[in-house]
Formats: sequence, structure tokens, C-alpha cells
Amino acid sequence: MKSSLQEILPLIGTSMDGGFYAGRIMIDGQAFALIVAPKVEGEHAGMAWNSSTKMVQGAMSYCDGLTNTAAMDKGGSKLAKWVRGLRIADRDDWYLPSQDELEIIYRNLKSTSEGNTGWARSGINLSAIPPTLPYLPMDPAQTRAEHFQEGGGEAFDPAWYWSSTQYASDGAYAWSQSFTNGTQGDLPKSHQFGARAVRRSPI
Repeated sequence: MKSSLQEILPLIGTSMDGGFYAGRIMIDGQAFALIVAPKVEGEHAGMAWNSSTKMVQGAMSYCDGLTNTAAMDKGGSKLAKWVRGLRIADRDDWYLPSQDELEIIYRNLKSTSEGNTGWARSGINLSAIPPTLPYLPMDPAQTRAEHFQEGGGEAFDPAWYWSSTQYASDGAYAWSQSFTNGTQGDLPKSHQFGARAVRRSPI
């Protein structure tokens, strides 16, 4: 009998293709495994999304972080240039996650045991496989992957992280996510937020 997809994929937080498996996402009808870069090599503690408040054409996808990051790079973003310049485990296709990709990472690799926000659309993700609903106070819970739990070597800091998704109605803002309580917000691009590189693999 043919193995199910869930049996083929590794457990959340285990090694996969140069990083760690974080979940599944659908982009333009294709399913992908989302892979988070190792923290030491693939995380930036704080950088602006861009120094310009002008709209960056081509960086508005909620699911396709690779396309967004390429547009950011073309638009002069130092953050995009940093992530596109990474070479980790002989792979050079790293990029800044989109809003929906970042949400999947928070949901599956949440480092703390703090409660989640119920604000606005935080947790709603139509690109996730399967699609997800708003957060509940204790769902998602702290990840079971010990090295991603608070204090672990791969853990996300309880802080804001940038996505590559620009805010559609104002070029001065982009979407980010709090890894303290899951809040998704559109915030000024000039803010110095964390960033974690990702890559993806078709499944």
C-alpha cells in the first residue's frame, strides 16, 4: 500500500533539506514543504524591511515569499539582499517568508507556552495545508520540537518577525507576526524586526 503524505514527511521541527521542516503550504496549486533555516546561519536579529516608504511592486503575495523577496531585492531592500545572499547547506534559494508562511511557522514552531491573541484575522490561513482558523487562547500550544522550545538552540525569539508581504494599501507598511502571542500586524517598514530565512520543496 502506498504511504500517505503525512507518513513520508518528517515530524515538525526535524531536519529536512538544509533546515527544519515547518509545515505545508499551497502556492499556485502546488503543495510545498516549508523549511526553516538553522538559527545561527539563517536568522537576523533586527533589520528594517526597507528604507523607502514607496510601494514595492510584486511584493504583495500572502503565500509566495520567494516572489515577494525577489521584488524586495530589486527594490533595494537590504533585508532581502541579506537573505538572498545566504548559502546554507550548499543551498542558495533562501528567502523571507510570506505572511501565510510565517503564520505556519508560528503555529507549528511556537517557542513559548504563552496564550495566543484572538485579534483580527490572526491564525486564519487559507494557504496552509489544511487551511486554518483563528487562534484560540492555548491553540496553538508550545511546539513539541524541543530544540524550538524557548531556550532551545533553534527557538524563535518572543519578538516581532518580518514577513515579505507588503501592506496592500500603504507602501510604508508591511506585515509582521509576533512570536510572543501570534498577533499579525501591518507595521512601519522602518522598524528593526527579526527575520528568519526559509526555503521550500515541492511535495
